[in-house]
Amino acid sequence: MLVGVPKEIKNQESRVGLTPASVKELILRGHQVLVQQNAGAAIGLTDAMYEASGATIIEDAAEIFARAEMIVKVKEPQPQECAMLRPGQILYTYLHLAPDPEQTKALVASGAVCIAYETITGANGGLPLLAPMSEVAGRMSIQAGAAHLEKSKGGMGLLLGGVPGVAPGHIAIIGAGVVGTNALQMAVGIGARVTILDKNIDRLRQLDLVYGNRIATMYSNAHSIEEAVIDADLVIGGVLVPGAAAPKLVTKAMIARMKQGAVVVDVAIDQGGCFETSHATTHEKPTYVVDGVVHYCVANMPGAVARTSTFALNNATIGHAVALADKGWQKALKANPHLKNGLNVCQGKVTYEAVAHALGYTYVDADSLLGQAAL
Repeated sequence: MLVGVPKEIKNQESRVGLTPASVKELILRGHQVLVQQNAGAAIGLTDAMYEASGATIIEDAAEIFARAEMIVKVKEPQPQECAMLRPGQILYTYLHLAPDPEQTKALVASGAVCIAYETITGANGGLPLLAPMSEVAGRMSIQAGAAHLEKSKGGMGLLLGGVPGVAPGHIAIIGAGVVGTNALQMAVGIGARVTILDKNIDRLRQLDLVYGNRIATMYSNAHSIEEAVIDADLVIGGVLVPGAAAPKLVTKAMIARMKQGAVVVDVAIDQGGCFETSHATTHEKPTYVVDGVVHYCVANMPGAVARTSTFALNNATIGHAVALADKGWQKALKANPHLKNGLNVCQGKVTYEAVAHALGYTYVDADSLLGQAAL
């Protein structure tokens, strides 16, 4: 298969779909890889490194889209990229379609086979291709929150860990999944007072066993969220409904009652955000203020640590990329139900139920599009 890796064009996005090591994996299996010039240069992955791994360097993204049978990216395709996709071409990347009707419309119109990292499931449960970026974003959320609590960044001027004789700040983490757990590790590490909320009592029990009286666990409901948010100096939103728009758990009224100069970090912003007051921001202009509360809602947080993120992501994505290249999309999806769960849009149909429901499309079961492909 001819695989193409265009340079990412989203604001401040330096990650790249395949590392030189991943390219080599595909080359060794008899595939060809086209990599756009300087696709990984910003994170130290030079064109020479890609050529040494067997890739062909292409100057223009349009040529890659025109020639490649499978496009491997990191972020969702931007409008000019969607316009270059063609029927039957495989797109393998993060999509986050539920809160993005324009992208969904463009992908449906393209006729491409669009496989989303974030809805591919794992044999032991969970979302293994989303997990590494959730780990990065969860850890970064505390860094970002701590930085924006500084007065120069618009915050109240608070050191989260406190100092002897001065109480530490209070961090409320909504959601105890991968994002929340990684945020919790960082929050405890800096010495903050931490409350974590979730509906999964077993998960809260596990965290309580690990952290004991260093944290407070609370069952998540409207009352407990309101209580924690109003008392917090920093709130991390880390809730996820796979493939669907994030629920709006923190209302505008709650934000209005928060401390002046408090900070909220909405890690769920890729799926529309879990604060009513959230809208996506960029690394170039990461924050805005609502009712005196600083909102950090960068939609590609891991892009700020692009080198770490690229290697972590490739560890998770390369196996399925190889399967798609080796077998073609129909056989690969028939052979692996977890990979099949990643199919969101295919040949003009929406094949992920939560996306269809969120955006008003007719849901078409993926199996109906797989034909009689042999395993």
